[in-house]
Amino acid sequence: MPDTLRLRVITPEKSLLEKEVSEVQVPGLGGYLGMLPGHAALFSELMIGELTYEAPDGGGSLVVAKGFVEILDDEVRILADVAEEPGEIDVDRARSAEARAQERISGSGEDIDFERAQAAFKRAVVRIQVAEKAGR
Repeated sequence: MPDTLRLRVITPEKSLLEKEVSEVQVPGLGGYLGMLPGHAALFSELMIGELTYEAPDGGGSLVVAKGFVEILDDEVRILADVAEEPGEIDVDRARSAEARAQERISGSGEDIDFERAQAAFKRAVVRIQVAEKAGR
């Protein structure tokens, strides 16, 4: 059995990451999914959250939002609507988005798309957490 997995993270705009890793954790539909070499085939919806990985040269993380994750033959493919590396995150902009989403969620009597506001809030919170964890 191999001791690594090939991790590929792809968005509609670009191929963000391709790396040999020893472990991957992704936000799946039912919660976080951990994957190691030799993992059984899997296909799941990707939710908003932090993707983390460990590699021989160190670990890393990305913010991912919506899409799909597939593991097959020791290759993890992440097809994400949005994926960002910590260095790409504008923390001030994420804090503003968090405040706006919180305002919409707590607004009384307003005609809002509650599900969309919750997703915007969660995305902003995860972006802030990932950036702060990376020391930004």
